[in-house]
Amino acid sequence: MTVQSTSPDQPVPTPVIDRMRELDTWNPLWDQLCEWDPEWTEQFMAMGTTPIRRGVFTPQFVELLSIAIDAACTHMYSPGVRRHIRAALEIGVSRDEILTVLQMVSVLGIHACNLGAPILAEELEAFERRTQA
Repeated sequence: MTVQSTSPDQPVPTPVIDRMRELDTWNPLWDQLCEWDPEWTEQFMAMGTTPIRRGVFTPQFVELLSIAIDAACTHMYSPGVRRHIRAALEIGVSRDEILTVLQMVSVLGIHACNLGAPILAEELEAFERRTQA
């Protein structure tokens, strides 16, 4: 699929996006961005998929890493988690490996306590000083 650029007579080639659509790895939430700026979207997707295309990591590791990214508390993209779990199972990743990744990524949320608990302690101390004065 070639998407029209902002100039109607200059279509922008989108081979990376086209391949992502063929492989069903394209997120339809990106459609509007692609429509508005296909050149930037194509470059962004090319950059983001370069590590996978280079083949440095095994497909199993790529799926586990993708599960971790999509399941992380900073992302929480359930369609991606589902897609990557399905793909991981198809290529032989075990339930225990996937579960371990989900357990490992769940600790990212502890940072809220790491940040908040010391602040709470400081503010409690300051509150007690103010109320005792």
